Amino acid sequence: MSRIFIQFPPLSFLARPRGAASLIPKPPAMDFVGVAETTDTLRVRSHVQYNTPDHITPTNLHRSPLEQFHIWFNEARIAGVTEPEAMSLSTATASGIPSSRMVLFKQLDKHGFVFYTNYTSRKSKELQENPHAALLFFWREMSRQVRIVGRVEKVSKEENEAYFKSRPVGSQVGAWASKQSSVIEEDALASRLKKFRERFGVTEDASEGDVPAPEFWGGWRVIPDEMEFWLGKPSRLHDRIRYVRVDRSASDEEPRWKVDRLSP
Repeated sequence: MSRIFIQFPPLSFLARPRGAASLIPKPPAMDFVGVAETTDTLRVRSHVQYNTPDHITPTNLHRSPLEQFHIWFNEARIAGVTEPEAMSLSTATASGIPSSRMVLFKQLDKHGFVFYTNYTSRKSKELQENPHAALLFFWREMSRQVRIVGRVEKVSKEENEAYFKSRPVGSQVGAWASKQSSVIEEDALASRLKKFRERFGVTEDASEGDVPAPEFWGGWRVIPDEMEFWLGKPSRLHDRIRYVRVDRSASDEEPRWKVDRLSP
């Protein structure tokens, strides 16, 4: 059986079964969005009608939602989706006030989804207060979405350092220079960039350097307890298949999942 490889570490525990949903649909026809505007109102009057040729059901998706995501992610890459790794990350404070932002998905392993950030940023502070998160991938060109809800944990120091070494040197210095999410003066970032370039002996146009990973920077892993696969259909009658972890107290090594169709 041939495999589709991605730029992340290979997932040796994954295998596509016969019949798993893997048909790459043609992009939907993209209509212009009609709007009605007044001095104080903007109203959207029309939208794209989704019409993907395939269907998803609890029986033709893989029994593992992580494997099914692996299949869909690779198909998004092959289909030319712009930035298929871009995902919305939603967090909340201890009192439940939510916030969302776009971040970049960096790795899928047998436990969950990994992204990297500053540990002093707003998102990290909220994850420390309330260790749960929601992710959303929207692949518009394919009329597909994947929604993920789960617990979070920090990745190991070894994983942080290995990934940090793979980043462009400019991004490495930028991680030191940016006090992410804090209020700064207009020229403060440029000043801090200069400071850390000098500290690590890195010129502005350098392509390599010896920059260590900061202690305040690293990865978070979202361990899914729920995942939903969404496929756009006409008249908003979309296909929605949801996986829910059966026993959340069980080991994350081999979780069991209940798979259901949801009403659109």
